[in-house]
Amino acid sequence: MPQDPTADQRFFQSTTRDFLADTMPVSTVRALGEAGTGFDRQWWRRGAELGWTAMLAPENLGGGTISGRPMTELALIATELGRACAPGPFVTTNAVLAGLASAAGTHSRVVTAVLAGAEVATWAIYEPGRGFPPLTIDAPGTRAVPDGSGYRLAGVKDRVESADQADLFLVTARGPEGPVQVLVHADAPGVTVTPGWTLDLVRRTARVSFDDVAVDADAVVHTGDDAAAAVRAQALTAATLTAAEMVGATERALEATLGWLSDRYTFGRPLASYQALKHRMADNKTWLEACRATSAAAAAAWDDGAAAAEEAVSIAKSYVGAQSPAIAQDCVQLHGGIGVTWEHDLHLYLRRITLGRALYGTPEEHRRHITDLLDTAAA
Repeated sequence: MPQDPTADQRFFQSTTRDFLADTMPVSTVRALGEAGTGFDRQWWRRGAELGWTAMLAPENLGGGTISGRPMTELALIATELGRACAPGPFVTTNAVLAGLASAAGTHSRVVTAVLAGAEVATWAIYEPGRGFPPLTIDAPGTRAVPDGSGYRLAGVKDRVESADQADLFLVTARGPEGPVQVLVHADAPGVTVTPGWTLDLVRRTARVSFDDVAVDADAVVHTGDDAAAAVRAQALTAATLTAAEMVGATERALEATLGWLSDRYTFGRPLASYQALKHRMADNKTWLEACRATSAAAAAAWDDGAAAAEEAVSIAKSYVGAQSPAIAQDCVQLHGGIGVTWEHDLHLYLRRITLGRALYGTPEEHRRHITDLLDTAAA
C-alpha cells in the first residue's frame, strides 16, 4: 500500500475491508474450501461494484480510478484480499483487463462484462513444465495456426486461475509471425478444463486443453509486437498484485501472532515480555515493512510509467516472495503446537503466501530477470 494514502484511498480501502469482514469471514473461506467452491459469482459481482475491476478499464466503458493511480489502488484491494484470504479471480481478471485496455475499442462488450463481474475472464499463460513465460525465453507451446481470417488453436495451458468458473480465456499462443493473444469461450468446441489442486483452499487453478479450437477474427486481441507488449503489461499487473496480496496475508499473520504472544502467559509473564521473542518479532516486523515498501514502490513505478517499472516489480515479487513465507513460518513456530492445527487460522495465511510465492514468477525467476535487465542496461 502507499506510504501516505489519500483520504479517498483510505476510504476505498476501509470499504473493501468492511465488505470482506461482512461477507467473507474466515469461517466462510473454510466452508468454500470444504465445498470445493472457488468463489460465489454473485459475491464477485458485488466486489466488482465496489471498483475491484474498474481501475484498468477505460472510463468510457465504466472504468476509472480514484486518484489517477490505478495500480496503487488495486494494490490496496489486493492487500485486503490477502488479509482476508478471500477467494475470487481478482489478480487474473485485472491481468486480463491490463491486456485488453489497448484493445478495448474492438472488445468493448467483453471489457464491459468483465468490468461488471457479469463474466469471468482469466489469463491462460502458463504451460506444463515451464516457468513464468514472460520471464523466460521459451516460446509458447500453444500454437495458433492461421485459418481464413482467424486461427485454429492447439495446445495446453496449466495453472490457469479460476478456470473451472471462467467464461473466457485470454490465451497467449505462438503464431507464424510471433505471439498472438486471443479470447476463447470456455464452452467452445475443443476446450477441456481439468480442475487441479493448490495449497490455497479457495484460490484454485486448472489445466485447460485446446484441441483444434476455432478462433474467429473478432476474437483476436493482439498479434506480434502488440501481443508482446500486452503480455508484459499483464505480467507486471499479476506480479504486482500478487506481491501486495502476500503482504496483506503476512500482515494479518503477524498481527495474530502478536496478539497470541500478548495473551499467552508462562511462568506468570506474557510471552511478549521475553527478550528473545521480542527480537524475533522485531525482525519479522522489519522484514514486513520492507515487503510493504517494495510492494508499494512497484505499484508506484507502474503508475508513474517509470522505465524501471519492470525492475521494481521483479524486486518486489522476489523480495516479498522470499521474506513473506519466512515470516509466516516463524509465526507458526511462535504459536507452538496450536499453530500447526487445522482448527487454527494461521495455516490459511501461510497457504495463501506459499501459493503467491509460486505464481507469476518465483523469487528465483524474478532475480534472474533482474540480472537480465541489468545486463541489457549495461550493454
